[in-house]
Amino acid sequence: MLASIIQNLFNAFQWGSFYSLIALGYTLVYGVLRLINFAHGDIFMVGAYIAFFIATAILGLAVSLPGWVVLAMVIPLTMILTAFVGVSLERIAYRPLRRKGAHRLYVVITALMCGLVLENGNLALLGASRKSFPELVDKVVYTVGDLSMTNLKIGVVFSAILVFIFLHFIVTKTKIGMAMRAISYDKFAVPLMGIPIDTVIVFTFILGSSFAGLAGLLFALSYPILDPYMGAMIGWKAFIAAVVGGIGDIRGAFLGGFLLGFVEILVVAVFPSTYRDLIAFAILMTILCIKPTGMFGVAGTTKI
Repeated sequence: MLASIIQNLFNAFQWGSFYSLIALGYTLVYGVLRLINFAHGDIFMVGAYIAFFIATAILGLAVSLPGWVVLAMVIPLTMILTAFVGVSLERIAYRPLRRKGAHRLYVVITALMCGLVLENGNLALLGASRKSFPELVDKVVYTVGDLSMTNLKIGVVFSAILVFIFLHFIVTKTKIGMAMRAISYDKFAVPLMGIPIDTVIVFTFILGSSFAGLAGLLFALSYPILDPYMGAMIGWKAFIAAVVGGIGDIRGAFLGGFLLGFVEILVVAVFPSTYRDLIAFAILMTILCIKPTGMFGVAGTTKI
């Protein structure tokens, strides 16, 4: 029984890592723009497809390369190209509305529309057939007592931790991070200080989208079946994880993703899998009823 619980906890770390990587993008954009980028889950999907095409193209070259070399090439290229997709959405869809002073509701509707465009655009271009992601890394199973783990699961968890440490350093120790925090406090006073708001916003989308692309690649390595709607549900769940953790706080997004992963896996271990979302979301809703701002969120005030 104890071994089964420990095994499920380790599996929860893997799913929590996926949720955390995506939730960090949600909380970054919200922290700077006060915008819920509902297209972020579909950027995760786009990242998985970009990784698929890059890996397929490299493996199709005449030169035979080891899988780890291909993976080392795929990771940065996927993050760069996915960041380009995220920045393109900001430039084409969000920035014109922001400059015209559009109501926040219209921006949220636009974000939902962008997600639908990405999903259905993928469906129109590539068809409804699923893609099988190539195996880049040989799966190695490590056994410690009754606990078994694979190299992919360990890599996913460590990647999420490294991304959080890197992001925490940027936000707390760099000038661009200071500018991001300043915009979240008072976006009207920041231009008077000579800080280029558009540059900071673009950098925010680069960070969030590249992390979503990395999550898409790691997810495709672990579960190598891709379809155009793969980002919808996991994106909503990551958003809920960010809210439970306290949206706008990167610590909350990171821990909220792991909390959701733990709840889901433990529910499946005790109850039938069909009850997973029902019970997991009920528990998270209870947490929000007790603490509406989330674990690390702070109640805001609005001047009238």
